[in-house]
Amino acid sequence: MKSAKQARRAGVWGRGAAALGRRAGAPERRVRLGAAGGRAAERSPRASAPRRGAPRPSSPGSRSRAPRTSHQLRAKFGSASPRPHAARRGRGARRPPGMRPPGGCEVPTARLALLLLLPLLVPLLGAGAPAELRVRVRLPDGQVTEESLQADSDADSISLELRKPDGTLVSFTADFKKDVKIFRALILGELEKGQSQFQALCFVTRLHRNEIIPSEAMAKLRQKNPRAVRQAEEVRGLEHLHMDIAVNFSQGGLLSPHLRNVCAEAVDAIYTRQEDVRFWVEQGVDSSVFEALPKASEQMPLPRCGQVGDRGKPCVCRYGLSLAWYPCMLKFCHSRDRLTPYKCGIRSCQKNYRFDFYVPQRQLCLWDEDP
Repeated sequence: MKSAKQARRAGVWGRGAAALGRRAGAPERRVRLGAAGGRAAERSPRASAPRRGAPRPSSPGSRSRAPRTSHQLRAKFGSASPRPHAARRGRGARRPPGMRPPGGCEVPTARLALLLLLPLLVPLLGAGAPAELRVRVRLPDGQVTEESLQADSDADSISLELRKPDGTLVSFTADFKKDVKIFRALILGELEKGQSQFQALCFVTRLHRNEIIPSEAMAKLRQKNPRAVRQAEEVRGLEHLHMDIAVNFSQGGLLSPHLRNVCAEAVDAIYTRQEDVRFWVEQGVDSSVFEALPKASEQMPLPRCGQVGDRGKPCVCRYGLSLAWYPCMLKFCHSRDRLTPYKCGIRSCQKNYRFDFYVPQRQLCLWDEDP
């Protein structure tokens, strides 16, 4: 039989071995959600190990695992540069969630970096983009169509576009930097008469400052009721323009940077006036942009296309278009609290245009049926 001293020694060693066994194979402990409502985390026995430098007990027969060094951690998480050792924390001190240790310079992953930069990229992506406004307008014949207005304050330009009931697409561009306005019409062709799918016309004239509101004011326009049908408050008089000069499309960028985009479909049908050409040449535009069109002589005047029966003969074509609704001027109001008038709205206008221009064939002006 064992002595009492040996029994007591065996009991102590038995309780120590059981404690070590429970510590080595104990189930993982769960941590409750924090006050911030984060995801549930699980703490493994490694997380509850004693601080660095203390001996780590191990169960008999198991291999001791050395703690990971900073170089191993950087190799796993992809840190680009060596990181100095973090300051040793005292017993019981906890690092706030998401905070790096003092002196740490961890490189975030690509997804985290994108999330951090996204709030900064969104304003940059939208900077300089044209402001668009869509309104429903009533045409002179009483029908309703949708009109798109765009203002680019950086380029100091305004564009307007609408579709007529017959399918014709009409656009107007105002370039305040170059004092140029461009009218474009995409006219659906009559296939039964031998025309192509559509025919494009471009008319370029001088822009006056009192014709339309500035681009900065246009970019700030908003509407409370998008379903409302707008009708012009003022109907301006008909403007009849005789277009006797052609614009060279390859050199058109010297006149206005918008011309090459707007008139890309009307390479051989870009027209302007002699009096506008004189103004632009005085402003420094090269004269190579413009070409003279054939003129009617006193002995042989060119007839109107509506009076020509042969579709292969040259004639003078007439085309009319209308801007049914556009902001033509700003409204100013007076107040007792202000010494000077202030902007308080816009005034809308409607204006009709009629263009006469030369065409080498009657086939290019089949819509002009009236003499």
